[in-house]
Amino acid sequence: MKNTKYPCDLNTCMLCKFCINDWKPVIETRKQNIYIKKGQKIFAEGDPVNGIYFVYEGSVKVHQKWDKDKELILRFATKGDILGHLGLGAEAVYPVSATAVEAAVVCYMDMAFFESTLTVNNNFAIKLMRFFASELQRSEKRMRDLAHMPVKGRVAQMIISLKNQFGVNDQGVINFEPTKQDLASFAGAAYESLFRTLNNLADEKVIELSGKSILIKDESRLLELIADHH
Repeated sequence: MKNTKYPCDLNTCMLCKFCINDWKPVIETRKQNIYIKKGQKIFAEGDPVNGIYFVYEGSVKVHQKWDKDKELILRFATKGDILGHLGLGAEAVYPVSATAVEAAVVCYMDMAFFESTLTVNNNFAIKLMRFFASELQRSEKRMRDLAHMPVKGRVAQMIISLKNQFGVNDQGVINFEPTKQDLASFAGAAYESLFRTLNNLADEKVIELSGKSILIKDESRLLELIADHH
């Protein structure tokens, strides 16, 4: 990671959107903009918490160890999203890792300054609390799905999640091309199971695959696969 002079508009991230205007000059003097290479970790599971990050450019996967050799991707963070907030607990270690899936720029604030920001900016503190609640609900639902939904349903849900977060181009191709291994980690499936399921969906004309690209051809069928197991 290296500091960069990458310009920040003080409007993009969750903090700047909801803090009071008088606090923005303080953020400008205290923040660090850091360039992250593709594949580089921003922080690792178990690291001591040193601060909070906001994504300014690029995409980052938030992941944790699933078992000895596997990881589970909890979410993809994109422009404006917060990283490191799960380290705000009493243990003061990050319970997850964050790794750039493409070159990224993040805005970093040390923990002391971030806590001062929470004290001064009530509106942001409320928004953060609501974000925590929403993330907890998504996490609990995700754990239920991993326990009860078959691989095909989880892969369908993964595709819809990526479509909803990143959108599609004029041809219907999802505007995000992670590796197949990252797709498997996001779906909570073994690589071989993901590969087989994607090919089955392609054979059924539900999706079309081209390299890392996924074209959705029958979204209603994907939604059916999800609904069948809820």
